[in-house]
Order: sequence, then C-alpha cells, then structure tokens
Amino acid sequence: MRARQLEVFIAIMRAGTVTAAARMLNISQPALSQILLHAEDDLGFTLFERVKGRLRPTPEALEIFPDAERLSAGLEGLRRKTTDLRLGRAGLVRVAASPPPAMAILPRAFTRFRAQHPNIMLRAHSAPIAAIVDMLRAGDASLGVAMDDRLPPDIEAEMIGSVGFACLLPAGHVLQKKAELMLADLVGEELISYRGNTRPADELAQAARAQGVTLSLSLEIDVSISAFGFVQAGMGIALVDALLPWHQFAGLAVRPLKAGPEFPIALLTSRTRALSRADEMMREEIRAACAVVLDEHLAKP
Repeated sequence: MRARQLEVFIAIMRAGTVTAAARMLNISQPALSQILLHAEDDLGFTLFERVKGRLRPTPEALEIFPDAERLSAGLEGLRRKTTDLRLGRAGLVRVAASPPPAMAILPRAFTRFRAQHPNIMLRAHSAPIAAIVDMLRAGDASLGVAMDDRLPPDIEAEMIGSVGFACLLPAGHVLQKKAELMLADLVGEELISYRGNTRPADELAQAARAQGVTLSLSLEIDVSISAFGFVQAGMGIALVDALLPWHQFAGLAVRPLKAGPEFPIALLTSRTRALSRADEMMREEIRAACAVVLDEHLAKP
C-alpha cells in the first residue's frame, strides 16, 4: 500500500463516508474513490462494503487498520522531522571556541539563534586551538572560533574580525592615570602575558622590536582569562586580548594598548565535513555577533 493509499484508507476508516474523507484530505470524491480502488487492486482484497450510503470496513480492513495507523504516524513524524531539518528547526549545533570568543561572542550568537530556533540543541565547548582543530576533524564540533588563522590545510579559517591588546592594571596603579598605554610605558614593569612560541607572544615580540622596546615577562600564561587573578593580586600588569569583557571584572583597571598588534578572529570549519542547515544558520549568527561585539569595542572611550 502506497503512502497516498494509506492516507485515503485511514481517512475513510475515521470518517465513515467518501464525502467526509475527501473533505478531510482536501481532494475530490472521484479522486478519493479512484485511489481506494487502486489500493484494493494492489492488495488483492476489498477494504470496504457499501451499505446504505456508508462504507463498512471488511474484516481484512479491520485487521490491518491498527498497523496502518502506526505506519501513518511514523510517516507523519518523518515528514515533520525532514521539514524541521530543511528549515533548520531541529538537530544539534556544536561550537568549539577559545575562551575569549566563547565568553564575548558565543553568548550573543547563541541567544539570537535560540530565539529563532528554540528546538535546536546547542552545545558549546571552550578549548585551546589545538583541541578545536581535533574536534572539527573528528566531527565533535561543526564550527570553531579562535584567535588564530595559522591553521592546518584541512581547516578553513574565515577572518571575521580582529581585536587589539588590552593592559590590565592592578587597582590604584600609577599608569591608571593614562587613557591608553604604549609598549614603552610598560618597560620595567612586572608583566604578565602569553608564553613564548605562541601567536600572541610572537606578535608582541615583533611589535616591541619595531618600536625599539625591550619587554621582560615575570609571569607567562596560556589563556588570557587566567591573568585576572594574578593582576587582582597585584602581581603585575597583564598584556592580553581586548576581546574579553574586562571592564566587568572587579579589582583592576583596563587600558587599551596603542599601536600594538592585533589578534585575528577566525571562524573555523573542516574542509572535509559538510555543514547542516542549522550549522549554516549558526555561522551567520556568529559573524553577526562578532561584528556587534567589535563595534561595541570601538565605541568605548
């Protein structure tokens, strides 16, 4: 029995007449009668007997009706699911991001996405760049957001923005009087920043050489968020990304680093794995969220 024949059979069983069944399915009575005849021909037995203008189901029809209803429900569920997938209303979206974009960009992107697609499960992973690459390769994440665009050839990196460095000062520090700081202002200070052989460390070293400045770190960190506690404790000035919402952290003063290098903000995908429609929609939201966050940074005094 074909899908359309199944629909007609169930409609007649529920409605009791050809007229009512045709109205339920929004088709003409002759068309419905023709589909029923084809169904009976295919099955090799009669499904209904005509008694006083009504259709009485045969014993065979009564026998198969429960199975037909279960099958119809399954087909309807499949239709809903495929429609949801086509329109991006169902599924799972997994995004892996390094801590700064995970804290500054993803909340905005996820909030907008959830408002439009409440039935899609979201999963966020905060991880270093090497782990993000591994997750994209394994399919454990469909999208990545990182502050580095120097990636293996199987990972596509779309530049969606860039952001500079910020100087985190302990509360009451003398340099707090300045609205912005240069690398030269930090000479002789106890400095906290990224460990050597990392992208931000290399960029800072290159900028320092270009400006004829010698900087010496007293404390190396792997991720910028870890600098907060050390600065708050008075251990020094941190040179970190300006993407994190540092102004929300108590016990420190934030000043932009003038004429310093910038971090690239890259949206990452695997070249070997296709994105679902839901993934594509999340990618658009991440792009938009990044633009808004960077505009807000530019608007700050």
